[in-house]
Amino acid sequence: VSHPKIMVRVRDGAQTAISECQFQFKNDRWNCSTADKLFQKSVTEQIRLVRSSSREAAFAHAITSAAVTYEVTRACSRGHLIECSCDGRKRGSSKDNTGKFEWGGCSDDVQFGMSVAEEFIDANEIAQHDGRAIMNLHNNRAGRKTVKAFKKRKCKCHGATDTCPLRTCWEELDEFRLTGNYLKRKYDGAVRVTVRQGSREMTLHTTVSSHKPPTKRDLVYLEDSPNYCIRSEATGSLGTSGRECNLTSKGIDGCALLCCGRGHDTSRVTRTRKCNCRFHFCCEIRCKLCTETLDVYTCKPELGQEEPTRQTVSSS
Repeated sequence: VSHPKIMVRVRDGAQTAISECQFQFKNDRWNCSTADKLFQKSVTEQIRLVRSSSREAAFAHAITSAAVTYEVTRACSRGHLIECSCDGRKRGSSKDNTGKFEWGGCSDDVQFGMSVAEEFIDANEIAQHDGRAIMNLHNNRAGRKTVKAFKKRKCKCHGATDTCPLRTCWEELDEFRLTGNYLKRKYDGAVRVTVRQGSREMTLHTTVSSHKPPTKRDLVYLEDSPNYCIRSEATGSLGTSGRECNLTSKGIDGCALLCCGRGHDTSRVTRTRKCNCRFHFCCEIRCKLCTETLDVYTCKPELGQEEPTRQTVSSS
């Protein structure tokens, strides 16, 4: 892909992926914090900052491929790219559970978005032929297929609305958060595999014989996750030192688990936020500023680390 406007959408997709990754993992020990340094790097450099073949790398590849697919597809439908437009295959008559309808409007051409993502994101992997490349190609494809699965049909009724004698329908991608939620569930249930060299090509094999082979939308990984409790340049982990934690939670966001047994510090913080917002005719929303003082709990630093780096910034 050499068209500059398409490359802009690919970059937008990478940034969407970072934002969604950080949302999905905001309460985990690995909170996609390596993404903080990614904005000034290319997409391929970004996803390779997750250096291991862990399930985190699997998610990073899948969400990046999915986000590029999404951003390019939506740009086509909005007329922002001259290389594509609406899905030309959605033409003529069809029917669903409600009855017959005519294809009209502008259906999202997700196949074009997938082809751009495949060409760009898969480029470095195709030439490698090693286990990690096979893993990455599988997860890249899983991300693209997940976006395609979250399409919704929208229809407009022509004529009397109670009888709706004629419907015009089109398909568009649903909100990207659904893709992020699905891939996070796939991350939680990711399948560990080995890559065996066959007579002609490499294939994925699960490490447990009783497991079913991974489907095309499952995420796969080759090695266990590193210890994200500690800072490590080799794994791209910033550790959990300085992370804000929930004192009362028993989950991974709780101070006991998130801080990896190191304990937590407590600080008294005063914050200002908008409150008592009201709508005024016409058409303005006016808010007051409320000040509150509360305790904030952050994970203690690792041994030998003097100052913890606050990784989570609460909105004011």
